[in-house]
Amino acid sequence: MIHEDIICRVLDEAARYGADFAELYVEDTHTNTISMTDLRVEDANYVRKRGAGVRVAIGIVQSYAYTADLSEDGLLSCVRAACAALPKADAASTQAARALRTYGMQEKQHFSTITNDARVALVRDMCASAKAYSNQIVQTGGSYIDVTSHVFVANNFGLRAYDVRPRTRVSVQAIASDGTSTQTGSQSPGFGMGFEAYENFDAASFGASAAKTAVTMLEAPECPAGVVPVVIGNGFGGVIFHEACAHALEATSVARGASVFADKMGQQIASTCVTAIDDGTMAGEWGSIGMDDEGMPTRRNVLIENGILKGYLVDTINGRRMNASATGSARRQGYDYAPTSRMTNTFIAPGTDDRDEMIATMGEGLYAKKMGGGSVNPMTGEFNFAVLEGYWVRDGKIVHPVRGATLIGKGADVLMKIDRVGQDFAMGQGMCGSSSGSLPVNVGQPTIRVQDMIVGGKGGNV
Repeated sequence: MIHEDIICRVLDEAARYGADFAELYVEDTHTNTISMTDLRVEDANYVRKRGAGVRVAIGIVQSYAYTADLSEDGLLSCVRAACAALPKADAASTQAARALRTYGMQEKQHFSTITNDARVALVRDMCASAKAYSNQIVQTGGSYIDVTSHVFVANNFGLRAYDVRPRTRVSVQAIASDGTSTQTGSQSPGFGMGFEAYENFDAASFGASAAKTAVTMLEAPECPAGVVPVVIGNGFGGVIFHEACAHALEATSVARGASVFADKMGQQIASTCVTAIDDGTMAGEWGSIGMDDEGMPTRRNVLIENGILKGYLVDTINGRRMNASATGSARRQGYDYAPTSRMTNTFIAPGTDDRDEMIATMGEGLYAKKMGGGSVNPMTGEFNFAVLEGYWVRDGKIVHPVRGATLIGKGADVLMKIDRVGQDFAMGQGMCGSSSGSLPVNVGQPTIRVQDMIVGGKGGNV
């Protein structure tokens, strides 16, 4: 993307200002999006984003500047702007460039070869299936996105690395109404590959699943409230671990002591049946990347093993604060963001328990089959999550669906109260926002059971 002579001059300029760490990040991203309402295309866009960011640091003090001007003058102006924010220091040194390391995958069907008709057909099939599910479905919506990012990273320690990152995702939403109230269901599968992701894709089943959730919840009574056992479904149920627990394992918070898990390495922080992992190397997954945004290869990071805290997600600068090595976990939305430690594909690993047994032995409680959004206090891990599709259990049997359920708790407490971990592992796709922007991530888990949780609802007390 940038000639080596220019790269060296940019990094040497940072060293002249005294930076003991200097990094050049170059991005060229192509994005196609389509949105649809009730089988009508509302919008279709193609966007290209191209630019560079320069990060410089002395010790743990860092500065970042970015530009869309990739000329030599533009990049030198950018590095000087970043260096101007650093404390004064003696000139540092740079190392000779090492061989370029390349990552990424070669798409079987590159997005540039795909027509908009093919993209629209995918979304229309999902929406049509949702609409046909029931006459109570009053509106459908859908979207499609494909992204190809070309990323290059160079630093003053000689690193040169290049990654190609294709990904694509479709989404369908179904709204059901009985004339007095409405309920919504959705599905949003995503993949870290080219358009070949849809070779065996069953669009109709995803549309019907979204509609089924909406109609089921429309006919359901309000959920009771109380402290009861909760079984949380597989796949996107992992959003609770992601939001309420795994963010507190990122060096972004750990290095500053702003995490409930700081200084707990080697201690038990979860039930012994819980093992949790972040793995950016999983082929074809929505959250996977070949290298992180500091040019390090991604890897499988075991965070919790049999309940014991084994590791954090660490980037270079926060690693300096913690006296810890980077773990291939530095990520950013684009060249206009400095990187920090972030998740990729984060999940509770499969166990040996059976979902039906979990329900049969739970007594009275809630089966939260599908989770929705929520809010989390990152300092404490306290959370409040909506249940998109839930069922009330009495005497170990599912008796009826319930709507309006919320799960309330504290991440550290929930980890200790998990007493069953199933075998039916699945992933769910999402976008995670933090200080370095919005990023594609997978959340995942098998079905799990929590001994007791606060369940909120308007259906009266248990």
